[in-house]
Amino acid sequence: MTGAGGPEAEKRAVAEAAAEMVRDRMSVGLGTGSTVAHLLPALAARDLSDLRCVATSPATEATARGHGLPVEAFAEVARLDIAIDGADQVTPEGWLVKGGGGAHLREKIVAAATELFIVICDSTKGVDALHGPVPVELSAFGLASTRGRLESLGEVCLRDAPLSPDGGVIADLHATPADPESFARRLDLEPGVTGHGLFAPALVDEVLIATGNDVRRFSPA
Repeated sequence: MTGAGGPEAEKRAVAEAAAEMVRDRMSVGLGTGSTVAHLLPALAARDLSDLRCVATSPATEATARGHGLPVEAFAEVARLDIAIDGADQVTPEGWLVKGGGGAHLREKIVAAATELFIVICDSTKGVDALHGPVPVELSAFGLASTRGRLESLGEVCLRDAPLSPDGGVIADLHATPADPESFARRLDLEPGVTGHGLFAPALVDEVLIATGNDVRRFSPA
């Protein structure tokens, strides 16, 4: 159940709490999605000095620049101090499903490259167990073959969306990852899958979940 202000108010509250975790001279990874949309103005309002930001999508980059945040190519930054991103689902153990915005490959690269990966979400995103669909990014080369192999796991629905910034085809795999670790390992072993939306707890340092104006924090065990 969401608070009186609804999901948007919760997204704003949790984004503002996360923005307070950023300090001067940090290198910052900026995620993608509706919760991060509240983070960008909150971070800009702090007027921090010497930030170095990288964005996980062209949309985030454009919005961040519009708020006056400095954004540079990730190729020029070896390691990030902090990255903040949303999630479509989060379990009490810290497993995530991400990729509603189709940026899950870049989001995972950023999460793996940061000292502190912070996940922010409203109360509707907390789940007891993950469910489908699982977003996937597929190589355009050999697409029909890759799609056919994945059909053993569940229906693969290509999104009516542009290719990813890296040239990948965005799709949704309609399957329930009852054992997320095994499911993620199966996707990792598929050559035609360039990225998927299952994020293991090992990638996550802290989760912030808003219920109304209250923000609860936990770290995956």
